[in-house]
Amino acid sequence: MNYFILILFFILSIIFPVSTFSNDELISNLQSGGNIVFIRHALAPGSGDPNNIDLNDCRTQRNLSEEGINQSKKIGDLFIENNIPIDKVLSSEWCRCKDTARYAFKNYKTFHGLNSFYDEKFYKFKEKQILDLKTYINNWDSEKNLILITHYVVIYELLNLAVSSGELIVIKKNLELIGRIKTK
Repeated sequence: MNYFILILFFILSIIFPVSTFSNDELISNLQSGGNIVFIRHALAPGSGDPNNIDLNDCRTQRNLSEEGINQSKKIGDLFIENNIPIDKVLSSEWCRCKDTARYAFKNYKTFHGLNSFYDEKFYKFKEKQILDLKTYINNWDSEKNLILITHYVVIYELLNLAVSSGELIVIKKNLELIGRIKTK
């Protein structure tokens, strides 16, 4: 994977954000349910993780900053204030994703298909994770919304979209983009 291209797409997505709906239309769509919402974990300064990363020890990982914690809470407030129905919240096993899920939604479960494969030691799992994620999405059926909290590389791989920290990407089950919401 050429990380220069990923960084370029990330920068371009910040400068030229794409949204197919206004926020009001997108909120209305979310209130109707049946959507899939990908959320890149909230702000966790830096990139990648330390070489000694242990998924069971948050001290060995890149974690949310205070701003990231507040951003996570704002994501949760967005759902509460707009009465957006939620079927399930699934998170990557990385602490910054779990913390985003916990601060935003309280209840969540982890799902390996959302894990990062940015670092070389996890890249070998990429194909199986993406296949498992696509299978999960394909089998998911609810009148509420499915929330998936994950990493830049997973969203880019599946949807070919560059995303910023805490950004919501709303799609249909067939992976068609409905819209985006940036949080701060």
